[in-house]
Amino acid sequence: MKEVKLFSAVALHSSLNLSSVVDRVTKSHSYILGQEVASFEKEFAHYIGVQECLTVANGTDALELALKGINVKPGDKVATVANAGFYSSTAIYAVGATPLYVDIDEEAITMSLDSLKAAITANNFPKAVILTHLYGQLAPNILKIQQFCKEAGVKLIEDCAQSAGASLHGKKAGSFGDIATFSFYPTKNLGALGDGGAIVTDNLKISERIKKLRQYGWSEKYKVSLAGGCNSRMDEIQAAILREKLPYLDQWNEVRRAIAITYNEQFSKLPLQCPFSLGSDYVAHLYVIRVKRDQRDSLRHFLRERGVATDVHYPIPDHLQVAYPQKKKWHLPITEFAGQGIVSLPCYPGLTKDEQDWVATQVKEFFIK
Repeated sequence: MKEVKLFSAVALHSSLNLSSVVDRVTKSHSYILGQEVASFEKEFAHYIGVQECLTVANGTDALELALKGINVKPGDKVATVANAGFYSSTAIYAVGATPLYVDIDEEAITMSLDSLKAAITANNFPKAVILTHLYGQLAPNILKIQQFCKEAGVKLIEDCAQSAGASLHGKKAGSFGDIATFSFYPTKNLGALGDGGAIVTDNLKISERIKKLRQYGWSEKYKVSLAGGCNSRMDEIQAAILREKLPYLDQWNEVRRAIAITYNEQFSKLPLQCPFSLGSDYVAHLYVIRVKRDQRDSLRHFLRERGVATDVHYPIPDHLQVAYPQKKKWHLPITEFAGQGIVSLPCYPGLTKDEQDWVATQVKEFFIK
């Protein structure tokens, strides 16, 4: 029996010499906001196709600082989805704002424009919209949401934590909104060796504000000129690792997409729902299938018994998390329905053909039995 992990850093890093990268940083004796960070910020901004990139400590900090960067204040509302792991909700609550939860599109499982429009009323008008490109799928209605936000005077934040490299009409995820955020958690398509995040934008005024906020609100050393600052900086080692990996990102995304294509072909006759897009707008950060609610646990148990690791991204919608009881009863039927049958299967560079075949065979075997 094979053992197939949901993600393997060993497999991903097998062709890289990361020790030499770390050695380069240690010999430089510069560890915070040095040349590696400055170079990565420039290189990543160029890759995304924007003017400014600011690195921070992690993806959640990036979301929080993005909200502060566009001046979201306590009491403001921020529209977001409830099926993306509570990350956007964490940032919204952290700045004292209130989530305005919006239902999702049934196919793409990203924000529904119709639901966004329906959620916005005079009493529920958001200061910003956080649009999450979930599982590596660039929201297919991004252009319509972009136009809607522009006409409504609402700032659009793209949450690209899972979608680095996804593109639509030649534009990369992160280049559509007023501002966008990224996570470089080790399992991401572009992952560091620890935590890391980034904020990208074409708005120089927003960029300058966030540059101060990420380091205590300093306008210059020890001079605090902006309230609400924090300590959220990427270290030189993580930046150097990301610089080493960035040239491989498109290639790795192609590998992920090829695995997804293989799975889709293998599962085409099974009673389950596969990712609906296999184009450049999907970088297969996670390969998520949807099965009937009463089949999910038994499928995961069946696969676990045969050495295949799975996960559920994500089991509890944000509006049902017990730590934040909601005064309002949210009507999110598609969010709740979709979340009850989702299963993530192994999909990453380094996953061998034999391992892919094993995963696919076991899934098919489950439905045959």
